[in-house]
Amino acid sequence: MTKSVVHSRFNSMKVTTSYRDAGVDVGKADALIKRMKKRIQGTFNPYVLSPIGAFAALTEIPAEYKHPVLVTATDGVGTKLRIAFALKKHDTVGIDLVAMSVNDVLTVGARPLFFLDYFACGGLDEQIYAEVIEGICAGCEMAGCALVGGETAEMPSFYAEGEYDLAGFVTAFVEKEKVINGSTIEAGDRVIGLASSGLHSNGYSLARKVLIEQQGLTIKDKVDGTQRNLYEELLRPTRIYVKPILALMEKVAIKGMAHITGGGLPGNVNRIIPDGLCAHLSVAKDPPDIFSMIMRRGNAARDEMYATFNMGIGFVLTVGKADEARAIQELRSVGEDAFPLGVIEKSQDDEKVLVTIKA
Repeated sequence: MTKSVVHSRFNSMKVTTSYRDAGVDVGKADALIKRMKKRIQGTFNPYVLSPIGAFAALTEIPAEYKHPVLVTATDGVGTKLRIAFALKKHDTVGIDLVAMSVNDVLTVGARPLFFLDYFACGGLDEQIYAEVIEGICAGCEMAGCALVGGETAEMPSFYAEGEYDLAGFVTAFVEKEKVINGSTIEAGDRVIGLASSGLHSNGYSLARKVLIEQQGLTIKDKVDGTQRNLYEELLRPTRIYVKPILALMEKVAIKGMAHITGGGLPGNVNRIIPDGLCAHLSVAKDPPDIFSMIMRRGNAARDEMYATFNMGIGFVLTVGKADEARAIQELRSVGEDAFPLGVIEKSQDDEKVLVTIKA
């Protein structure tokens, strides 16, 4: 009798709360994916075997590799997203997301082929989502890789309205015998720099601290001494170096490469220099305007700036002395701003990177 009463009471209760009531609209997310499906599939290469929407992405290893080495990397965009939120412009941070990972795998000579994204938000905004995915697709096309899948996560009350976070994951391949790791670098080799497009995606906590929190600058302000909008300058996407560097590898023997991200020139070039050697780098006295503005307004030490930002140099490669001129010429012929940056010398102590300012 008691058991029957309990069952009756349970059936009389009306449970009306749904997942959508809790702030997660699965149907909306599915509809957005379908809406973007054609655009995403436009990034596909011949090695993609599965359609959008599968539980996992299936891909082939390109047959041209005899001894393929799998190369992977992951990264995000960081607090640069705060600039996108303030400007309400979301179509470039996807390029940043791709760039941060593909430029990393490029440093070992790997060709990026497959990319996945993770998009997390409090509630899905159709316009914001579409702009972000469009940027990711554009970045994949710049890098020559396919957007094969991803995850869209709605987490109500976890993110403020209109805000989100991003993470990216890349899969690349390189022939085992052609891995570039800096081990063949020797004294007398030359270091070449490739210009960045701006801050890329590093140092934004310091940039925001100085320019926005301390100086109180808004989306209406300009970069000092120019007519360029400050916020748009801060939002310029990270340059993707994949195609020009892969093309150069077919013509010139590259010994080592570094993607200049957090840690700046000293922290990143240091990672490829063999023991007993030092990269003596000579940089411009006056860096690009945006870096000078942060340094001046924040009264930041030059060493702190070079340890935090790329300071106008987004990628570095090392070649033999005889290959320096041709490498620079080849890079400039495809639109890269490439220039002599330094020389490899025998180290007098444990210092692997020495940065000096041109007179």
